[in-house]
Amino acid sequence: MSQKVRVRFAPSPTGPLHIGGVRTALFNYLFAKKYDGDFILRIEDTDRSRYIEGAEDYIINALQWCGLPFDEGPRVQGPYGPYRQSERKMLYRKYADELIKKGKAYYAFDTAEKLDYHRKNHEAQGKTFIYNWHNRLKLDNSLSLMPETAQERIANGEEYVVRFLTPPDEKLQLIDMIRGSITIDTNTLDDKVLFKSDGMPTYHLANIVDDHLMKISHVIRGEEWLPSLALHQQLYDAFEWQAPSFAHLPLIMKPTGKGKLSKRDGEKLGFPVFPLQWKDSIGYRETGYFPEAVVNFLALLGWNPGTEQEIFNLQELIKAFDISRVNKSGARFDPDKTKWYNQQYLQKKTDAQLASLFQPILEAHDLPDTKRNPTYVEKIVALLKDRATFVSDFWELSEYFFRPPESYNEKAFQKQWKDNTSEIMGQLVSFLEGLSDFSEDILEQKVKGWIGEMKLSFGKVLPPLRLAIVGDMKGPHLFTIMSLIGQSDSIERIQRAAVLLGKLSNK
Repeated sequence: MSQKVRVRFAPSPTGPLHIGGVRTALFNYLFAKKYDGDFILRIEDTDRSRYIEGAEDYIINALQWCGLPFDEGPRVQGPYGPYRQSERKMLYRKYADELIKKGKAYYAFDTAEKLDYHRKNHEAQGKTFIYNWHNRLKLDNSLSLMPETAQERIANGEEYVVRFLTPPDEKLQLIDMIRGSITIDTNTLDDKVLFKSDGMPTYHLANIVDDHLMKISHVIRGEEWLPSLALHQQLYDAFEWQAPSFAHLPLIMKPTGKGKLSKRDGEKLGFPVFPLQWKDSIGYRETGYFPEAVVNFLALLGWNPGTEQEIFNLQELIKAFDISRVNKSGARFDPDKTKWYNQQYLQKKTDAQLASLFQPILEAHDLPDTKRNPTYVEKIVALLKDRATFVSDFWELSEYFFRPPESYNEKAFQKQWKDNTSEIMGQLVSFLEGLSDFSEDILEQKVKGWIGEMKLSFGKVLPPLRLAIVGDMKGPHLFTIMSLIGQSDSIERIQRAAVLLGKLSNK
């Protein structure tokens, strides 16, 4: 591309960053980095009535956790700052005045009560009230007033807004990088407010001015902004500025049913919709997702690489990303698929990395240092990681490696523990006490030899032995478990089960 690629992610600090917002940031980041461009964070906080304390920090922390650093923005100053719109408010008045001078905008004095009256009056007639070409001269604005009267009302301190003067009877030809050519009849458009009575610009004016001043080359944003494209293009034309290229991303849809993904869907079905925890809403980080997995599954929500590849690291995504392969239709969110991605990334980590991540959980269970020995923990995660989706799964999968079972699976007990099982376990204990080598292969060979010598079946010994060692019929190879927990611990568990389960079987 001949023009320097500069994109911006411009969220409003009105609450936590939704996972759909993270995807928008991601697609902007991938596009910028593919073309050696700049990724800018701009905080669009002109609507102070909806501003939420802490939301800006949340947005920045979420991007950092996802590994999507911005080149310019709050805390990372660049040549086009400041990067909060509230700190740029002195800029916008000038541009609103410029549009008025060019005859592209006008002052409107209509009160909220008067506009509400018009809306209700139209509704009573089965119509929709639109402030535009067909009624603007009947309303209270500088187009319907003498110029001197309008200026006098402004000088007297009367509240007003600045509205864009949408030209009638034009066909706008708009181009979207994802959706192609779009035709809009200007007669269907309303005269949007550009500057509010509180002295702050609306999103529309601030957005266009900032994108121009920050030399934004491509605007990649959510589909919900598609209806604003016509106004934004007209504003660029009115200022006689070169408009950026536009791309509107498809919505992320609910797992089932119609509509876009919401916080309520996550609460109902038990999955996060925010990258980080926000108040009582748990995030992907706190659930145990790896940021690389979140980035990977978000990238494939609405974008198709054109191959069968599903696992991409960030550099691979940058290389493969092509905005022309972004889908027009909404992408359905699949909570199970997100877990699958996390599982894939868990498998890619080394045993040492997983053991280190598992350590805080072990510490929380107040285990002795011997049970948290890194080498020991690494052996355990190596055995169990194929069954885990999150690091937090390791405790439930491996608790019996760290302490004896406190209870025994009732169904397994009923099936495996016969009247003479405690006696057989007692005999096995005597045999195990005499072993000098408790390594896995030797232990398996010796125990199976003993079973043969005692003329017992494997079914009479090995299932109840697993129940005694694990407390259930789960886990990896039985002799692997016994070898790892050691001779003394294995014998103590068998003895304890023989007593406790023996009493229960005799009732």
